[in-house]
Amino acid sequence: MVNRSRDWDEGLARDLQDPVFAREFVLAACEEGIPLQEVLRKVVRLYGVKEFAQQVGIPSSNVLRALHPSHNPTQETLDRLLAPFGLQLSVRPVPVTKKRAA
Repeated sequence: MVNRSRDWDEGLARDLQDPVFAREFVLAACEEGIPLQEVLRKVVRLYGVKEFAQQVGIPSSNVLRALHPSHNPTQETLDRLLAPFGLQLSVRPVPVTKKRAA
């Protein structure tokens, strides 16, 4: 695994201040198969936990708890965390593949 430099994180943190970039970053990471909590954890930490918590109206300790890997946040909480990116959690159908008989 490539060890990212501090400059990379600082550059990404600056880029994440742009709502359009942040939205596309979250969408692209999820499409790559990265778990939503992991994506949000990275984005929130780079954005700034206190600043993000104020923006979503949730105490910073609760934001961190919701994004902890051992925690299972509710859909309502995830929707509140996704709102600054213009996103919400949803379910969509996937194409059904027919199984072949052996």
